[in-house]
Amino acid sequence: MKWQMGRQSDNVEDQRGGGVGKAVAGGGIGTIILAIVVTLLGGDPSIILDQATNNPPVSNAPQGNKAPAPTQETKFVAAVLAQTEDVWNKQFQALGRTYQEPKLVLFSGAVQSACGVAQSSTGPFYCPSDRKVYLDTSFFRDMKTQLQSPGDFAQAYVIAHEVGHHVQNQLGILLKVNQLQRQVSKTEANQLSVRVELQADCFAGVWANQANQTKQILEPGDIEEALNAASQIGDDRLQTQAKGYVVPDSFTHGSSAQRVRWFKRGVQSGSLKQCDTFSASKI
Repeated sequence: MKWQMGRQSDNVEDQRGGGVGKAVAGGGIGTIILAIVVTLLGGDPSIILDQATNNPPVSNAPQGNKAPAPTQETKFVAAVLAQTEDVWNKQFQALGRTYQEPKLVLFSGAVQSACGVAQSSTGPFYCPSDRKVYLDTSFFRDMKTQLQSPGDFAQAYVIAHEVGHHVQNQLGILLKVNQLQRQVSKTEANQLSVRVELQADCFAGVWANQANQTKQILEPGDIEEALNAASQIGDDRLQTQAKGYVVPDSFTHGSSAQRVRWFKRGVQSGSLKQCDTFSASKI
């Protein structure tokens, strides 16, 4: 992926130098499995995050330390975020609206968000309450070692997916879905969550399409990296790894095939209109 020549976003908040330290892990599920299951959590993650608040975080980071100097990894994050800003500012302008750029918070160990306390094992997530994306960059190493999803464009897809949730929030989609979820059964609420996640995948594809049109960011194999990542984090694949069987009614993010299909749809069309997962009779 060609990212070095572009600008870097000013909307990155590096909180790795202090604040909330490593939180005490709770529950009977292993950290690796937990990281896989809740990876790319979008919409309203407060249900998952609130579980962490029952185990108060321990501040083990030296107070007053400055954030570490930018590394190649953090420069990459800032560059990808800048690309999403450029794309979504233009897309919203075409809709006659103003895009409010999200902040992206880098943290290590654990972080306090407006949605609750989150540990690194939660994975990247978007909190609609404070309109921020949260990322512990150690997750990129987990992608390679635990999820078999190497490559810089696979990492960019993760960021673009979470920013996709911010786009949904800006468009009022998350609010409507959350309201509907309170009125339906758990199975129906899960189905709505799946459509939210698949739309964020599609929005990530729209970003890739538009960014490549203007900046020619794609290199051979990049799309395949993102498609592999989308496939690795499908609910059916994750449930099979964790339980040995699949429970479709409990899906919250979509199957591997669905995630791949909707990301491809965004990449191929480059159009927000093609990402209406809520009107689609078949997802």
